[in-house]
Amino acid sequence: MTDLSRTGRFFLFAAVMLALFLGALDALVVGAAMPTIVADVGGLHLYSWAFSSYLLTRAVSLPIFGKLCDLFSSRALYIVAISVFIISSVLAGVVGNMTHFIAFRAFQGIGAGGTFALAYIVVSDHSAPDERGKMMGLISFVWGLASILGPALGGFLITWLSWRWIFYINLPLGGLALLGILVFLRDTRKKKTEAPIDFLGAATLSTSVIALLVACMLGGREYSWLSIEMAGLFLVTAAAGSGFLYAERRAREPLLDLQFFGIRGFSMANGSAFFSSVAIFSLSAYAPLYIQGALGRTPAELGITLVSLSLAWSVGAFLCGRLVNRRREKLLAILGSLMLAAASAWMLLFSSSTSLAECSAALALAGTGMGFVSIATLLAVQNSLDESNLGVSTSAQQFARTLGGTIGIGVCGSLVSLQLGRALGDLGRSSEPLELPADLGMRLSRNMESLLDPRFQQSVSPTVLGALREAVGQGVEMVFWCTLAASLLSLFFCLLLPSGASPTEGIIMVDASAPEHQSAPE
Repeated sequence: MTDLSRTGRFFLFAAVMLALFLGALDALVVGAAMPTIVADVGGLHLYSWAFSSYLLTRAVSLPIFGKLCDLFSSRALYIVAISVFIISSVLAGVVGNMTHFIAFRAFQGIGAGGTFALAYIVVSDHSAPDERGKMMGLISFVWGLASILGPALGGFLITWLSWRWIFYINLPLGGLALLGILVFLRDTRKKKTEAPIDFLGAATLSTSVIALLVACMLGGREYSWLSIEMAGLFLVTAAAGSGFLYAERRAREPLLDLQFFGIRGFSMANGSAFFSSVAIFSLSAYAPLYIQGALGRTPAELGITLVSLSLAWSVGAFLCGRLVNRRREKLLAILGSLMLAAASAWMLLFSSSTSLAECSAALALAGTGMGFVSIATLLAVQNSLDESNLGVSTSAQQFARTLGGTIGIGVCGSLVSLQLGRALGDLGRSSEPLELPADLGMRLSRNMESLLDPRFQQSVSPTVLGALREAVGQGVEMVFWCTLAASLLSLFFCLLLPSGASPTEGIIMVDASAPEHQSAPE
């Protein structure tokens, strides 16, 4: 707990929230600006990597910053993370080609991963244990606010200034957050000052995660799942993953102590966080394709509908933070998973006559459920380890959510692409074959969202468009089945959570052959 005054804590938390807001906003604003950026600097064939590079480095940096926060000064690490984010933002704003833009987006991801991990850790460090739930809910509210303001702010800056200002604006705001961290943040938790850095573990984990996520991003789109390229990526994933396990069993201070997975609160909560993220991120990625592509709704109607998901997620996290102080992590996590499963089952009943109000209600139910699961499982993971491992426990849950979301989107994208491919084949083999554009299959397999482009819709006949919309509906229905299965798996892990687990409870496995330093934490 901090010795800061109430005013000092207010300004510290304000700086933390501002840094988090910038990182969350950046991913959303860039999405709105990418068509304009491509038109200016070129590199259309590299379009997707402007997003992927940021997501990959952000995912990898989360567990690394979390572990470093248990070894070194949180203040120093925060300064590094925000500085990297600010400098790379400015450099991304002055680039003249897409290759440099992607490189600086990758560095932005490193800074964003650091600020995301450190936000939860610093707030937990400076909050009493019974206040953490409230503060975690407030952090999730910042995410919701960014999701609502992001597209609007991006459109405003592009229209009235330049796309480069979506990065330049990070300089003054990030500088303000950096000043707050410099002035008000002080380390209050004892760090493992003599522990060595697990460089081998960091390198093998990074390699394995990057290879896996790239495979999930490209599989079924750029390359067939059975292609040589995909086999190579999975081979790298397995080899680097094996190297990581080898490194962690022998490291004096492992990046992620494998003994932690023998603690039920840690393993079950992270399992629930992983599968709930598979569900919610898949819904958030492909529900728009269903609403606009299958139901034929306008972009404005789609935007209004998606606000319900973001707002409900924030409200659910806020409510969970208020209710969880009575050691109800397990109960609230179960309730959240049930809401996610109910929303997925509801969406399986959608049809061409489904109203926007019904879509909004189902997405709001899913968002509320995810808000409950995300906060309850984070607190369960934190409570499962002692305070000296707060950084590892916090970043592990964030990493599980990031990994689950990325894998879920990749797998569900492949399912939708497969269904569209089958539909195109059926159209070509019908008794009255339809005249299809020569590159239609390739365009849709690589970028299903092109179906939503008015220019694309005008390039095909109403009959073909109607058939494609029906195929999209069938394809996204497969996504809803996947989200239902993932929600039920999340519920399964929640049911296995210990009730009111503490660092001395819920140990289900101890490897007697492991070195002494790897024993389960007391």
